[in-house]
Amino acid sequence: MVTSATATERSGQRRTGRSGPAGRPDRAARDRAAWFLVLPALIPILILSVGPLLYGIALSFTDAQSGRTRSTQWIGALNFQDLLHDTLFWDSFRIGLLWAVGVTVPQFLLALGLALLLNQKLRLLWLARALAIIPWAMPEVVVGIMWRLVYNPDAGILNETIRDLGLGDGRDWLTGFATALPAVIVVGIWAGMPQTTVALLAGLQNTPHELHEAAALDGAGAWRRFRTVTWPAIKPVALSITALNFIWNFNSFALVYVLTSGGPGGRTRLPMLFAYEEAFRYGQFGYAAAMGCVMVALISVILALYLVGRLRGGEDR
Repeated sequence: MVTSATATERSGQRRTGRSGPAGRPDRAARDRAAWFLVLPALIPILILSVGPLLYGIALSFTDAQSGRTRSTQWIGALNFQDLLHDTLFWDSFRIGLLWAVGVTVPQFLLALGLALLLNQKLRLLWLARALAIIPWAMPEVVVGIMWRLVYNPDAGILNETIRDLGLGDGRDWLTGFATALPAVIVVGIWAGMPQTTVALLAGLQNTPHELHEAAALDGAGAWRRFRTVTWPAIKPVALSITALNFIWNFNSFALVYVLTSGGPGGRTRLPMLFAYEEAFRYGQFGYAAAMGCVMVALISVILALYLVGRLRGGEDR
């Protein structure tokens, strides 16, 4: 009996290819092989993302400045204490939130409508889809220069149209205190809408047509089909692209810099512009790094609350 049991156990060990202690080296070898396969993708992330992030965090606890002859000193949380009382920074953060929300929400709604339209069987659909993504293919600097020409107070197409329609003499959109931020938001919506449209269109095309046909046979109208069939299918895509757009828009720099450089009077000075000026105009590298850390932390909290709320809302329904 003992011999038979031992033989059975050895046979099972041969089938599995390992025995208790002997299996550990096999698992370790597989883990090493897995890490070896991941390294080509992990190394660039560590070098280009994690490394600069850790360096920026360390820099925020120093008094690093440009053009200094003495060595940089460790000052602890002094930069963060100064930030708490820096009203200019918190004003820029408020403007950044207004900008991010003001661009992200209309951008999503307009992109959703455009994606629904481009998902229909229309004539010359290929041409319409190609034209819809043209703004996405343009560099932000080019977009900024083009829209500065549109907003030009003397010869811009916007003011010329207003004059031709007899609605007034137009105005200087990018230098007016009341119009600068709305004018820049319009540009942000126009420039970022194509990528949202493409993402939502991909989600719409993955929705089974049988579900729409079944809902139509049950007498469901267009709105009910959208609410019960289309929206549940594209909701994960919508949640992801909205969160990404919020991050991208809050971290915008080039577009607003070309359009207004943060003016007039700081009305369009986004947090990234404020940090850029502190670092490269005034040479306060440590203070600018502290701004970056605070912005990353606050936006992470806001984004986490948004995602948790959306996910919980989905579970309740």
